[in-house]
Amino acid sequence: MDKLVIEGGKPLSGTIVIQGAKNAALPILAASMLVEGKVTIDHVPKLLDIDVMLNILRELGCRAEHEDETVQLDTSTLHSSHIPEALMRQMRSSIFLMGPLLARFGEVTIYQPGGCAIGERKIDLHLSGLQALGAEIEEDGSRIACYAKKLRGAEIHLDFPSVGATENIMMAAVLAEGLTTISNAAREPEIQDLQHFLNRMGAKIIGAGTDTITVEGVEKLEPCSYQVIPDRIVTGTVMVAAAATRGQVTLLNTCPSHLTSLIHVLRRTGVQIAVDGDIIKVGAAMRPKSIDRIVTSPYPAFPTDLQSQIMVLLALADGVSVMKETIFEGRFKHVDELARMGADIRVDLSSAFIRGVSRLYGATVEATDLRAGAALVIAGLAAQGKTVVEQVHHIDRGYDRIEAMFGRLGARMTRFTPIANNTVVP
Repeated sequence: MDKLVIEGGKPLSGTIVIQGAKNAALPILAASMLVEGKVTIDHVPKLLDIDVMLNILRELGCRAEHEDETVQLDTSTLHSSHIPEALMRQMRSSIFLMGPLLARFGEVTIYQPGGCAIGERKIDLHLSGLQALGAEIEEDGSRIACYAKKLRGAEIHLDFPSVGATENIMMAAVLAEGLTTISNAAREPEIQDLQHFLNRMGAKIIGAGTDTITVEGVEKLEPCSYQVIPDRIVTGTVMVAAAATRGQVTLLNTCPSHLTSLIHVLRRTGVQIAVDGDIIKVGAAMRPKSIDRIVTSPYPAFPTDLQSQIMVLLALADGVSVMKETIFEGRFKHVDELARMGADIRVDLSSAFIRGVSRLYGATVEATDLRAGAALVIAGLAAQGKTVVEQVHHIDRGYDRIEAMFGRLGARMTRFTPIANNTVVP
């Protein structure tokens, strides 16, 4: 497995353009299966998860090319709605294909998806939502088959505002007969982006970004071209890294309105942030201040996907901070790795108590999941000495060559890849 070697202690400085949003691109790629023809999606980052999704689409018969940041799809050759188990287990977001394939073919076969081990993430809400639209569900071990001769609109209430379930139901309901209402829907910006894409193809959806989404079914969609929104989690990761290294960074192609909770938290720690349109400037010259309590919750509250990154900044803060995780029970695995670097963090059930230290020290650490890996990279950038981050494939799921991204800001970071004789090459 690849590893990253980071020489820390240097403030980040410079300007960076933020990549397209992985969590918007994946459902949009899945939604493209609702239409027959050629679809062009721009601003799609080169990521491991994107590669897996495109490989699944190719396996189903779709023609797919990804050059630079543009994906060209030809869905006219799509011939299968059976997603291979081996590919499905590589990425949880493959679940997004349930709704579109069911709507187009009247059936879909999936397997329990894989992804980061950050806690229990059931797909019950996906299945119950599709059942409400008229689907019949058959489960045999990890195999799940859905059938529906005709999907019909329904009133669906989600017990939890699940992003994936909201998006899957939206995509299935687009071609359903009649009106579908999703209450207690997730409100994330990526759901709004999916609505805009579907409406561009001829869907009739309103309400994304609120807790009630209404979908009026249509008979047919038309191919289109579309550009994905910027990645708010990558944006937030760079902002926290700039603050942790006490640097000065300008971020271009951002959506500041998607990051109001993070901006508020960073300003409370003493970080200077200036917003001008789609430009965010971050500056930090002093040691950050602690924060009494941060709670992760569904959007627009503080995002669980930035919890591990902000914890690095709080580990360097003056005072004691408390972080409460309410989304995923397994999302504190990075704490033990940060402790190797000198962080003073104690976990009690769903809360982490962070006593700030004056500095972190380089160590060999392991990325246990995507966002934990990003946090360890930030810690390495801020630490004194050399840090080695192993299991980099987790990070590659959500960051386009993270070593190059931070390298543009002056970071001293190198990727090493093992070769057959157990040596490594940079």
